[in-house]
Amino acid sequence: MRLAGPLRGVAVVLLVGLTWFLASTIFGGDSGSSVRHFFTGASEEPTAAEPRPRRYKCGLSAPCPPKHLAFRVVSGAANVIGPKICLEDKMLVSSLKDNAGRGINVALVNGVTGELLETKSFDMWAGDVSDLLKFIRPLHEGTLVFVASFDDAATKMNDEARRLFEELGSTAAKELAFRDSWVFVGAKGIENKSPFEQRMKNSKGNNKYEGWPESLEMDGCIPLRAPLDS
Repeated sequence: MRLAGPLRGVAVVLLVGLTWFLASTIFGGDSGSSVRHFFTGASEEPTAAEPRPRRYKCGLSAPCPPKHLAFRVVSGAANVIGPKICLEDKMLVSSLKDNAGRGINVALVNGVTGELLETKSFDMWAGDVSDLLKFIRPLHEGTLVFVASFDDAATKMNDEARRLFEELGSTAAKELAFRDSWVFVGAKGIENKSPFEQRMKNSKGNNKYEGWPESLEMDGCIPLRAPLDS
């Protein structure tokens, strides 16, 4: 009979420990892990946190080589979400900067230094195409031209405007139509057609939005141009 007291105490301790163990197992957490270690004697190595994917300029998946400019150009989505033009991790054009507009959005960049020269938007639905012509006619040799459409970039486009974009390296400008999505990077004096261009036709049967095709997104690395001999 003298053992009844101690046995009863041991039983209480075991019951409390078992209850704690079961509760921790069910609800999880660090305390549950600690209890399991206490009863099993097992040691658990800390789980290493997965490394975060590296972020490169303008969200590129890999860094650009030396003497190259990282860029990302995104056309507008329908007539709701404005376009974006990013260069070297700096947003040149966006709705947040309040410099994006309906039509054609253009950013001019010095092709030797990578310095931003000017940004402007041209309303190609209700605006005057002569404003666009006056902007791109006098470009200096080597100037980089970044273009992103928003809503409609083609209605006021005339033959001269299309020809000027072709001279900058575009292959899509001559066929650009009402509400097509368009992103393009060209340069004054380019010898060949630009590899940086995408166009999505406005097609009633294939449009992502009612009346508009899906937004386009293009990124890459552009080599800086060597200084011109003076």
